Amino acid sequence: MRLRRLVLVYIWITVGSLAIALALDIFLVPNRIAAGGVSGLAIILFHLAGIPVGWVLLALNVPLFLLSYRELGLRTFVRSLYGAVVTSFFVELLEARLPVMTHDVLLAAIYGGIVAGIGMGVVLKAGGTTGGTDLVARLLHKYLPVTVGQGLLAADFVVISLAGYFFDPELALYALLSLFITSKTIDLVQEGISFAKAAYIISERHNEIAEAVFQQLGRGVTALEARGMYTGESRPLLICVIGKTEESRLKELIYEIDRKAFVFITDAHEVLGEGFKDFRKQEL
Repeated sequence: MRLRRLVLVYIWITVGSLAIALALDIFLVPNRIAAGGVSGLAIILFHLAGIPVGWVLLALNVPLFLLSYRELGLRTFVRSLYGAVVTSFFVELLEARLPVMTHDVLLAAIYGGIVAGIGMGVVLKAGGTTGGTDLVARLLHKYLPVTVGQGLLAADFVVISLAGYFFDPELALYALLSLFITSKTIDLVQEGISFAKAAYIISERHNEIAEAVFQQLGRGVTALEARGMYTGESRPLLICVIGKTEESRLKELIYEIDRKAFVFITDAHEVLGEGFKDFRKQEL
């Protein structure tokens, strides 16, 4: 069972690496969209000096992984190193074999960002990392008084600024757009589309509301002790996770019982457990 899971993990890392290579070869590299990271730097060097993108990725990522070995741990290090090597291999293998999908820079930025985000999200979900500025940010955080987020922002900003200087300021704006799309796509792949809502309810009639949710929606309710900082009063805070289609019914139930109830509802990602997704289905 463990061997089967391990094989699946490396299959998914391979699939993710292939998606990243496709994004580079058919969208980003031909249109000079250097959307941050080591891949963005590789695109700049390719167009300025003709150095193959795959080789630059390998030459920059491998030392970064070696420097970050202790930060990553053995398992993540091995998976990440494998992903970096496979991505570089696919980039070089497919470059001459695949046609450029579009020369419209906007379309390339959008679809390149989506495909790259899917690939990176799959690699991250399989327990690897995509290297690049993520590792640079960790190293900056380790040796300088900056947070990982600040380090990541600084590294990507430098790469995109170089693209604006060597290519065109307008291409730097497209690179920013592509980077944003990639980031959102990674989140979507890792967290999934939200099909659940988390409701937080404060009411004097909390017992009645909880009972109505049990009986009419068939959902569990958890009560936490909360205290209003203005009034100083303590009162239970009810937490309930429901399906999206149950949101309107929940609000109706609360309104029928207590029109003065305080309610706020948020998206809930990755809801695991009874009534929702099975933990085992999370395994790659």
